[in-house]
Parts: sequence; C-alpha cells; structure tokens
Amino acid sequence: MDVPPSLIEYGGAAVVLVVMASLLRWTFGTQNSRRPPVNDPADPVNDGLLEEVSRVPTEPAAQVLRRRLAEQGIRSTVSRAGDDGYRLLVFRDEVKDARVVLSRGALE
Repeated sequence: MDVPPSLIEYGGAAVVLVVMASLLRWTFGTQNSRRPPVNDPADPVNDGLLEEVSRVPTEPAAQVLRRRLAEQGIRSTVSRAGDDGYRLLVFRDEVKDARVVLSRGALE
C-alpha cells in the first residue's frame, strides 16, 4: 500500500531546493559587484560623468570661473591637471550652457 507524501515532505523538498539554488547562485552567479567601479588613477581622461570645459593656470582663476557657473545654476568642480594647471569640469548635459556662460565672461 502506497502512502501519499505528506505536506511536510513537500515543504522539506522545497526548502532544500531553495537552499541549493541560493548556494549555486552565490557560487556561480554573475560577478557584478555592488561596489562602484574604481577609476584608474593612471588614466587622466576618465572623469566619469564630468567633462572639461576650461583649463586655467591657477586655482584662484578656476574658482572665479566656478563661481561664474554657480551664479547661472551650473554645477561644476575644479580638478588639478598635473603641471598644466587646473581643469573646470561640469556634467555632460550642461557642457553647452557652461561654455556659453564662460565665453560671455571672456567678452566682458
């Protein structure tokens, strides 16, 4: 006489399958790390989402340009450009606006 499997046996089998699937995913799953990618410090042109709009020889000059952009609502940052001075960086979607603001300042 065959006895049908009970609910406990089905539940136990389901738990074992879930545990095995979790272990397999953890072991052989994708290698996507939750950490952000590390920028290569040897790559001077890798600025992520930022793009250079100006390069000036001194930090005070870069800060003047940065304030001019901030007055127009454009977010920017200053980065050291090795021996070439300082770079003014903005987000890619604001590059055109930043260049217009900076070119207007040159004419004044």
